[in-house]
Amino acid sequence: MNKFILSVGLACIALGASAQNYTIPVTNINQNGYPHILPDNRVEFQLRAPEAQRVQIDLCGKKYDLTRDENGMWKGVSDPQVPGFHYYSLVVDGVSTADPASESYYGTSRMASAIDIPEKGCDDFETARVPHGQVRELRYFSNVTNSWRPLFVYTPASYEKGKKKYPVVYIHHGGGEDHRGWVEQGRTANIMDNLIAAGKATEAIVVSVNSNVPGGGGYSQQGMAAYSKELIENIIPFVEGQFRVKPGAANRAMCGLSMGGGQTFYIGLVHPELFRNIGIFSSGIFGGIQGANLDLEKEVPGMLSATDKFNKGLDVFYISCGEQDPRISHTKKYTDNMKQAGVDVYFNSFPGDHEWQVWRKSFHEFAQKIFK
Repeated sequence: MNKFILSVGLACIALGASAQNYTIPVTNINQNGYPHILPDNRVEFQLRAPEAQRVQIDLCGKKYDLTRDENGMWKGVSDPQVPGFHYYSLVVDGVSTADPASESYYGTSRMASAIDIPEKGCDDFETARVPHGQVRELRYFSNVTNSWRPLFVYTPASYEKGKKKYPVVYIHHGGGEDHRGWVEQGRTANIMDNLIAAGKATEAIVVSVNSNVPGGGGYSQQGMAAYSKELIENIIPFVEGQFRVKPGAANRAMCGLSMGGGQTFYIGLVHPELFRNIGIFSSGIFGGIQGANLDLEKEVPGMLSATDKFNKGLDVFYISCGEQDPRISHTKKYTDNMKQAGVDVYFNSFPGDHEWQVWRKSFHEFAQKIFK
């Protein structure tokens, strides 16, 4: 045990980088020199753990052995990484732990280190010299859980300067995540700030919720009942009571990734009186993890039998998925079925698996379509 504590306690002290070009990722704490990104998107790691017998980096599902020098410094380089946000862990003598040199994020049902590989053409994900909005962390009381619950609320830069009212996006995380995901990993505030400054998106409030509500589970109306009640009876009234919002369904959007996309499908689509803008990103409701036999008409009555009425109830119906995501073929199949039935649905795919770069791009596009 003492050996492990020593190893972790001295891990990832930046002692200078190798003599070649590299980029320090924004996910490093205090601009530590390691880990850093090489020009070909390989990632170089270094940590001091003189008592350890074996040190590895577990990055994107692959473990890399690091090499120890005579001073107890371990170094190693990963394979080239695709652009985007990637969780990783240190593995010291078989024990997996977070890296104290990098920020930790809640996103894999635990806190984990992460590295963000920049991608050309994705400047809207970065902090820029534009007017910046604010992100508030608030607590509201839930009559579903009988407890105080958190949420993050983004307000545009103009919110503090007048009495204008704004439309609202209710954005939902995936399984193993919570309300922090979209704000921290998803770069929601940067995306909104940059799109608004460029005149590409309507100024809007974005509410990042914690949709992990006990008593629910599974992709069905019954499984979504507890969170549906939470959203409709607690979250929306709280937000509309605390902030200057435009009333009505045309001024509300519901969207989410993976599990949150399923919640959006089962709640947003059956409540057109509440939401006229729907975004479903990389959801497993269509299949991909397990076989799916989704009955669209049964789950969303009127989608196929009264398509004209269904279409009139929505301003934007958006679906996306990563091109390497196991869910992609199933998502395309069901989207094609909707289109053949006359449903006015927009579909797009982006390079990547089930990952944040895909979801950032999805929200980036969705935000430009809504509230027009």
